[in-house]
Amino acid sequence: MTLALRAMTQLTTWRDLTEAVPSCGTGRALRSTGQEIAHFHTDWDVDLHLTARAVHRFEHDLRRSEVVRIIPGAAWVTLRLEADSDVNVLITLVSLALQSHQTNPAPPDGRAPACNHGRRVAVRHEFSI
Repeated sequence: MTLALRAMTQLTTWRDLTEAVPSCGTGRALRSTGQEIAHFHTDWDVDLHLTARAVHRFEHDLRRSEVVRIIPGAAWVTLRLEADSDVNVLITLVSLALQSHQTNPAPPDGRAPACNHGRRVAVRHEFSI
């Protein structure tokens, strides 16, 4: 079982999440109350809809993670699952995403911003010497 499949299997047991077809058309998705929360694009890449506000609020911490890739201005982050600990990071961030969506629900038109799939520019780390 791949790490992404293991994470997806675990997350589908959460009562707030249901499996869906991703709006980008690639892979599998998880939704909560009408909002897409995660897109499992491959066996190792997951896009997570944290909301722009949450990405901005936790940007410093997200940049410190080797698992998380941020695209400036995006409401989604991309995680690369290469180890069991990466799945733990994903599970924690899904919980954060659910809280963020409950605190700041989607606008009435219900349109979510596009996920990161296919975007090339990702800022991963800040290095200091």
